[in-house]
Amino acid sequence: MTERWLDREAGPIVRPYTMTRGRTRAAGAHFDLMAVVVAVRAPRRDLPPEHMSILNACRAPISVAELAGETGMAVGVLRVLLGDLRDHDLITIRLPAAPSAIPRENLLRDLLAGLKAL
Repeated sequence: MTERWLDREAGPIVRPYTMTRGRTRAAGAHFDLMAVVVAVRAPRRDLPPEHMSILNACRAPISVAELAGETGMAVGVLRVLLGDLRDHDLITIRLPAAPSAIPRENLLRDLLAGLKAL
């Protein structure tokens, strides 16, 4: 029976909308590709295999882009499933720093020069 749902060259024959139950967007905030995801709790046993795959891949902090590569899921599908996991408090998401929050290079050089002068 499993062979029927697997094409040796193409991989699993499951449409993305099947995994997301027809949803195209996650509820809540949008997931940036550079956002870092990490599992915070042990998964529940009643989760679908796609959710379990994501949780297994993000035991250590990983970006959404890397997670898509690791799981082989399309980014759109991954974002919807991450939203499900976030809603169940199984993952945390740390957004990348805004460009305005990153110190300017000249400020870092001045700081380094000051430290060396000590």
